[in-house]
Amino acid sequence: MIFENKILVIRGQKVMLSFHLAEIYGIEPRALMQSVKRNLGRFPEDFMFQLTEKEFGNLKSQFVTSSWGGLRRAMPYAFTEHGIAMLSSVLNSPRAIQMNIYIIRAFIKMREILAIDKNIELKLLQFQKELDKRGEDIDHILHILKNLLDEPIKPPGLLGFVDSSK
Repeated sequence: MIFENKILVIRGQKVMLSFHLAEIYGIEPRALMQSVKRNLGRFPEDFMFQLTEKEFGNLKSQFVTSSWGGLRRAMPYAFTEHGIAMLSSVLNSPRAIQMNIYIIRAFIKMREILAIDKNIELKLLQFQKELDKRGEDIDHILHILKNLLDEPIKPPGLLGFVDSSK
């Protein structure tokens, strides 16, 4: 299962929505929320929060999909990574526990990817500062890099293959 596409950024936090989690856990959304509400003390606002109508409307318009449901009595809840981890103590079925492991791994993978992107961004900024300090012409360097990228790539020879016909 791919969970990364169900991880959204709302209010500056990476979250998953209650109805996506219910689908993943194989239960009804109302059953998920009943379990959560019976254990509300385990879910402070930095673990879970309810979307506003405007937030939910913005999400629906971004994703334009019927799987986001029709009429709802209440707005869905958003669970942060910590809230999802806490769900494992509330939802105790074998499937819920297994899915929680997969979801937490998806959050970790996403965090690693973002860290790599941030690292590349920082290195490029350092490179730019070094060029500025040396008085190097960035256009000249970009031209050299473009030429390197435009060079045809020579395919490597066959590895581990001996032509016995010669």
